[in-house]
Amino acid sequence: MSKKIIAVVGATGAQGGGLVRAILNDPSGGFTARAITRDVNSEKARALAKLGAEVVAGDVDDEASLQRAFTGAHGAYCVTFFWAHFSPAKEQAEAAAMARAAKAAGVKHVIWSTLEDTRKRVPISDPRMPTLQEKFKVPHFDAKGEADALFTAAGVPTTFLLTSFYWDNLIYFGMGPRKGADGKLTFALPMGDKKLPGIAAEDIGRCAYGVFKRGSELIGRTVGIAGEHPTGAQMAAALGRALGQPVSYYPMPFDAYRKLGFPGADDLGNMFQYKHDFEKEFCGARSVDFSRSLNPQLQNFDAWLAANVKRIPIQ
Repeated sequence: MSKKIIAVVGATGAQGGGLVRAILNDPSGGFTARAITRDVNSEKARALAKLGAEVVAGDVDDEASLQRAFTGAHGAYCVTFFWAHFSPAKEQAEAAAMARAAKAAGVKHVIWSTLEDTRKRVPISDPRMPTLQEKFKVPHFDAKGEADALFTAAGVPTTFLLTSFYWDNLIYFGMGPRKGADGKLTFALPMGDKKLPGIAAEDIGRCAYGVFKRGSELIGRTVGIAGEHPTGAQMAAALGRALGQPVSYYPMPFDAYRKLGFPGADDLGNMFQYKHDFEKEFCGARSVDFSRSLNPQLQNFDAWLAANVKRIPIQ
């Protein structure tokens, strides 16, 4: 019996790459991976081909290329990368193109990597956090949440996958501990004493693979994943254990974070405030036990640190 093809958008990225590797690491699982990437000759694309993936060209800004890449696939993993352009409109156009292409290609199961539309709890008129780009509170959340309806409208059988904070952000986005003038390390996070659901980026792909393996069970449902729900203080303590030196926690005020000045700081400041203010709802949508049922290899923060602490730059 031939294996079912899972076409993976963003296959050279964090989420998509994790899914491709999860499929390829399970040769008896009944699935094979089709890695979709803009540049089939990139180093990451060639590495996936060497592992056994079928690598094909496709671009989220070119619907015809997506339809070709999805043709013959049983499933498709659809993801966008807001931080490449900071444009909610562009992100929604990309989601619409993926939804239409999946429908046209007859894909039987799509996973859409999404997030909450925060405006359902914090309307634009709510002054507790600033409105950004005229129409959003947390643009990189709201655009994805609003795009959920595009997959439904297209008539695509879809599982809506709510992701969590990547612990890998400590490596790649300067969110790790910083050394003060006194030489001591501080971990700053605008979460007060609230819990922050987090996950290893690789585990997002493994959980997505678990969703595909469930067949039609999760189609039409919104499911959330996380490896653990630690507080900022607990993350600082874990970092201290992994680094072998004390790390203090600084619960940075939301406004201070919004004013840090890097591109997207206001968006992320609002995001952390949303997660803080709606801790119960945000954590409740991301069950660790459910995530582990999809992915028995699920890592908690300590396990992720054990494998990755040497990669975290200390500034």
